[in-house]
Amino acid sequence: MPSCEIFVMLFGCVFSLQMIARGKNASDLFPAVVKNVACKNIEVKKLVYVYLVRYAEEQQDLALLSISTFQRGLKDPNQLIRASALRVLSSIRVTIIVPIMMLAIKEAASDMSPYVRKTAAHAIPKLYSLDPEQKDQLIEVIEKLLADKTTLVAGSVVMAFEEVCPERIDLIHKNYRKLCNLLIDVEEWGQVVIINMLTRYARTQFLNPNINESLLEEGGSGDKTFYGSDEDEDEDEEEKEKKAEAAAMAKRKPYVMDPDHRLLLRNTKPLLQSRNAAVVMAVAQLYFHLAPKAEVGVIAKALVRLLRSHSEVQYVVLQNVATMSIKRRGMFEPYLKSFYIRSTDPTQIKVLKLEVLTNLANETNISTILREFQTYIKSMDKDFVAATIQAIGRCATNISEVRDTCLNGLVQLLSNRDELVVAESVVVIKKLLQMQPEKHSDIIKHMAKLTDNIQVPMARASILWLIGEYCEHVPKIAPDVLRKMAKSFTNEEDIVKLQIINLAAKLYLTNSKQTKLLTQYVLNLAKYDQNYDIRDRARFIRQLIVPTEKSGALSKYAKKLFLALKPAPVLESPFKDRDHFQLGSLSHLLNAKAGGYQELPDWPEAAPDPSVRNVEVPEWTKCSSREKRKEKKVEKPFYTDSEGESGPTESADSESDSASGSESSSGSEESGSGSESEESKEASESEEEEEEEEEEQKKKKKKDLKKPVQESESEQSSEEEERKHQRKSKPRKSESESESDEDEESESESSQSESEDSESEAEVKKKKKTAESKPPPKPLKKESKKEKKEMSLLDLDDFEPAPSPQVTPVNTFLSNSLVTDLEGLSLSDSVLSPATIAPSSALKSYELLHRITGEGLSVEYCFSRQPFSPDANMVAVQMQFTNSASSDTKNLHIEDVKLQSGMRVKEFPEIELLPAGETATAVMGIDFCDSTQAANFQLCTHTRKFFVSIQPPVGELMRPVFLTENEFKKEQGQLMGMNEITEKLTLDVKCRNEHAIVQRVTTAANLSRVPCGSDKECRFAGRTVTSGSLVLVTVATKEEGAAQLTVNCEKMVIGTMLVKDILQALTQ
Repeated sequence: MPSCEIFVMLFGCVFSLQMIARGKNASDLFPAVVKNVACKNIEVKKLVYVYLVRYAEEQQDLALLSISTFQRGLKDPNQLIRASALRVLSSIRVTIIVPIMMLAIKEAASDMSPYVRKTAAHAIPKLYSLDPEQKDQLIEVIEKLLADKTTLVAGSVVMAFEEVCPERIDLIHKNYRKLCNLLIDVEEWGQVVIINMLTRYARTQFLNPNINESLLEEGGSGDKTFYGSDEDEDEDEEEKEKKAEAAAMAKRKPYVMDPDHRLLLRNTKPLLQSRNAAVVMAVAQLYFHLAPKAEVGVIAKALVRLLRSHSEVQYVVLQNVATMSIKRRGMFEPYLKSFYIRSTDPTQIKVLKLEVLTNLANETNISTILREFQTYIKSMDKDFVAATIQAIGRCATNISEVRDTCLNGLVQLLSNRDELVVAESVVVIKKLLQMQPEKHSDIIKHMAKLTDNIQVPMARASILWLIGEYCEHVPKIAPDVLRKMAKSFTNEEDIVKLQIINLAAKLYLTNSKQTKLLTQYVLNLAKYDQNYDIRDRARFIRQLIVPTEKSGALSKYAKKLFLALKPAPVLESPFKDRDHFQLGSLSHLLNAKAGGYQELPDWPEAAPDPSVRNVEVPEWTKCSSREKRKEKKVEKPFYTDSEGESGPTESADSESDSASGSESSSGSEESGSGSESEESKEASESEEEEEEEEEEQKKKKKKDLKKPVQESESEQSSEEEERKHQRKSKPRKSESESESDEDEESESESSQSESEDSESEAEVKKKKKTAESKPPPKPLKKESKKEKKEMSLLDLDDFEPAPSPQVTPVNTFLSNSLVTDLEGLSLSDSVLSPATIAPSSALKSYELLHRITGEGLSVEYCFSRQPFSPDANMVAVQMQFTNSASSDTKNLHIEDVKLQSGMRVKEFPEIELLPAGETATAVMGIDFCDSTQAANFQLCTHTRKFFVSIQPPVGELMRPVFLTENEFKKEQGQLMGMNEITEKLTLDVKCRNEHAIVQRVTTAANLSRVPCGSDKECRFAGRTVTSGSLVLVTVATKEEGAAQLTVNCEKMVIGTMLVKDILQALTQ
């Protein structure tokens, strides 16, 4: 197709989309746009699909004509086209194509691209709303997508789960731990959906963490009443028994939090720092509904931070804070000033802040809050002033110490010029006076005088009710008020008329001499009123208070009916009963059940079986290789007492097994913190016992290892004999390696056992050399050779370094040059000193501090590519200090570390003295959090401080991992699409053989070589140090120096940077 035609198509599509973006109707262009759906140009196709998604529902017949094109689009190599085709297909809401949509969704759910799988998850609710009968098939797809380990898919599939089958909680069991661990990396709206779903899940699967407190409170209250008053004699015996049982039960069964419950709380806590207000709100409601009381306080600071956001966000947050502050007042008390009202706040925000301030009021802060309220009353916003007066009334009701003060303040407001302020004050005073009317007859008299001035119906009605209710306290004023009201009866509002009738009735019953005629007059006026309520009331009261022959028995009790003691009203927060709705939901905001709302379940009385969340590990990975190794170790110990220095291979395994991380138990490969092993234990008891036995045997072996090896003249001859046997034992060696590979696979999800997985072929050769250099004792020569065949690798971690401030962990990951690596490794009777573990000459050194800047002190550093023993998630940085000055340098240490979020530093021990002309070495650990951001800090001596920074190349953020060819291909197949970056290049003239390529790639990045059947391919594998994300590199060579570099990495940013570094290494 000519380029000019494509340009015209592009222009037309862009124009139509611009119309849609501006809110104009572009549906008339549908026939013209839809015919371009078959265009082979990717850009045109993408734009046409965007247009079709918008109008496919309106123009269904025309869209149906293009279905065959969409089906072809589902097979397109470009993931964006595949996803767009599915999106358009699911937007055509015609029941005829339901089977086609179902087939497309099933295929997309198995797509290699996570973006397409995400689109499939989005299509599921659309298909369900179109044809609910497809529910069973859709649940199968949801179950499959829930098992997806990609963060891109997680949020969308949980949304589909919530729409289609929220009751199928059994689908979540196996994926619970994975979702908890993936949560931090899911996109923001996905996090909101997952957190809300997990909140409801946790309410059905875990016990109430505050159950003991509530039981003890019940028991405690029972004790108090028992000892405190005489009224307890009337208390039922049954209630006493229940409370005693509750207290006993609380003492008998202390609550222990389920590890999975703790996992959820711990993994959601960092999201309180999210930039998205909805995520913070979701975590806050999760903590409020699920966390122990002692831990809920952490959400207060995050919610207060959201109050600096837009007014819409403030409104939602304050609604939820108002509900929380009723039950957990102490949580927000430290942030009282954050709820003070600004003049720029909208009225609805002001009213909500008033609500929160009222809820937080107590004896200690009430004076401060009342001073604030005094200022608010002067506001020009009348609705806000009315709300403030109501708030003062609530404070007076709740805190008896300030009741009189509040009442006096409200009485002063009665002289305010603003009628609304006066009216609201009257209503609130009426409620307060009901609590202690006999003390406040003066106030009632004062309010009676206001009837001439106040015109607001509610205020007039309140005054009349007060005078009628407490007419005995004001016997002289009450009849006069009735006289005035009778005059204006016909002009009053209905609410006032009803109170005039009530006042007349009460005065007739208490003071009939003065008010008999007035009462009859008022009742006659009411008899002919237009409002039937008033007419009915008048007839009813006349029959009740004026006894006649026809009057019933009720007239005898008229006085008791009208003048009965009435309980004082309780001024409660309108948010009191809202907490039965899930916080953050639309139903909570509206205080009414919205469509689609799912009730928050009650806590279970007994804990459901936690084993339903255990993920089964396939049998062949779980036991076969481990059992074989165990048998071999039991039958034939690898070393005899006479052999020294090197420990058994499995010592590293025992350490990693005993400290296995959370990922194996949680079913996630992406989150790798070893501490989670406490929270979710998945391994069976038999496996744990097996590991314990292994550890005991290894400890016994380690005790026998530290015997010196005597070097003799016959060393060379013994070396030759060893080499011959090594050649013979190659086949056996490969078998044992494959066994160790299987074992590594079974333990690959454990974050700390990755040190075991990271051994390369070069390492095998190096360790053979190390073994060859030892003269084995003659009597046990044959036996030891056989054992060497069966052991996969020799681990140098069993050397014990001498205690020293500059101790460097021993290198288990090998650099390129074997010769340079083995320099300084002497198997004499002395233990290894720091000097013997100097970094390889192949490792690049960087200048940290120049000797001129450092006044004679120069510092160089290199990334030693050795595991940092205090923390496996840190990169080991070896630093060399050289004192070129004439004087000694003292107290070398680090201060004022400045790091980006998530990064950590383990400082090297202080070097107390560095004499002039001397050199010292130290190792520090830095967790770069899988980023190339610099770690900034001050390097300090006893006299000076120097600002320095360490920035890692991307290749140093990895550690090698050993994979077989099949494992490599399998992992590479799972990291396609957006996780794969391919670049073509021309190799440097000196870099056209396999050895040179391996050397340059492993220099650029800390990766290990993967065995490959092809001569024209070099493969490398590693994992990022912090998160354990897999990094796979393939260099495929072609004719005349042409090559193709492919990098597959879960973290696309790291993959992109790594491609640049390796390209540079191979082409220069």
